[in-house]
Amino acid sequence: MNDRMLTASELVAAYSTGELSPIEATQNALQVIEARDGECNAYCLVDADRALEQAKASEIRWRDGNPIGWLDGVPSSIKDMFLTQGWPTVRGSKSISPDQPWDVDSPVAARMREAGLVVLGKTTTPEIAWKGVTDSPLCGITRNPVDPAKTAGGSSGGSAAAVAAGMGELSVGTDGGGSVRIPASFCGIVGLKPTHGRIPLYPASPFGPLSHAGPMARSVDDTALLLDVLSMPDHRDPTALAPPVASFREAVRRDVRGLIAAFSPTLGYVDVDPEVAAIVADAVRALGDAGLHIEETDPGFADPKPAFDILWSSGAAKLLDTFPPGSEAHTDPGLRKVWELGKTWSASDYLDATAERAALGIRMGEFHTRYDVLITPTVPIPAFEAGHDVPPGSGLSEWPEWTPFTYPFNMTQQPAISVPAGRTSAGLPVGLQIVGPRHSDDLVLAVAKLLEEVRPWASA
Repeated sequence: MNDRMLTASELVAAYSTGELSPIEATQNALQVIEARDGECNAYCLVDADRALEQAKASEIRWRDGNPIGWLDGVPSSIKDMFLTQGWPTVRGSKSISPDQPWDVDSPVAARMREAGLVVLGKTTTPEIAWKGVTDSPLCGITRNPVDPAKTAGGSSGGSAAAVAAGMGELSVGTDGGGSVRIPASFCGIVGLKPTHGRIPLYPASPFGPLSHAGPMARSVDDTALLLDVLSMPDHRDPTALAPPVASFREAVRRDVRGLIAAFSPTLGYVDVDPEVAAIVADAVRALGDAGLHIEETDPGFADPKPAFDILWSSGAAKLLDTFPPGSEAHTDPGLRKVWELGKTWSASDYLDATAERAALGIRMGEFHTRYDVLITPTVPIPAFEAGHDVPPGSGLSEWPEWTPFTYPFNMTQQPAISVPAGRTSAGLPVGLQIVGPRHSDDLVLAVAKLLEEVRPWASA
């Protein structure tokens, strides 16, 4: 990562002293988009005029000493899965017409505007955010800014690529099976899937209990600041949690030395690339040296992929059934298979999968009576060749087969964060995942902050 890129926190500090202005920061982000996005394809929509209007309003607030909050004037982006007033939300699909009224903000978009963030545009997603890489028949392939021959991951790959490349300091993605954490790992940034309901969603996702929104940034502090913004309530989500009782901005300073962390290198069943395994193990040793008590152990559950597949494909089929007749002809071929699979399940199948999801959550709840957090690799492999749903030559056929560390914790609805742990010999980022009990978003942020302090990656 380029160490000359400022974090959102550093930008705001510069605004407060007058060293930089929101207009200058926004112009810089737009210049980086112009220079780099032709190669990365992180954005599906950029609205420079609207962004500069927001930046001018922010500059006036800072000049008058009345900023709205801790992120006022910070250039940011939002995944094209969230409704955004005045901009189309086509979700990477040719089946959704952009020519219709777009007069509603999702809770995420509304909170970003209320907090004064400068929203540069919308980031790319695979069609309806269905897989762990980012490409679609509509928007093409999103590439990793670290190595454009490689995938940025997904489904929030556009957001991760934008943040990693300096095309805005912050972004918000969605995560139904790892879609914030996978691209964060591949692109070398921070990505948090908070406790389910921590960030309100509207409209409700067809992926139901699996679906989360999550902040993405280049530092843990920035991730916490954005979570503070996004955690405000919205009456349109009946599953949303109550507002947090304390700020996540302060929670990252919590002293976690002395807490007990379980380190599970494989969850008991995952094949991990040796270089990835070594990088993560080394980062875990650094956490141990910093005062976290590390115990190597597995949480003791079998791979829940069969149940996840039922929940995931059922949600996809429900959404795709609302598409216009004939949509199959221009739908992502892999998504068409998921669509057909989802139609085969009965209500009893879905309820059985739901029961397995609940049992997994109970098991992890018991596990966390003994361990404060669980640490794993985020993804068992580094980023692979762009344009493929699975690593070429791997013999795999489905994206969840190479993301076994992420989707279990969508099923349990626990907070899980991916933090950069190091780079492979080829220079590709590797992420470390920290999972906490439900409602312990503050704890996973604090442990992530400890790793950031003992293994700083900004200058890597």
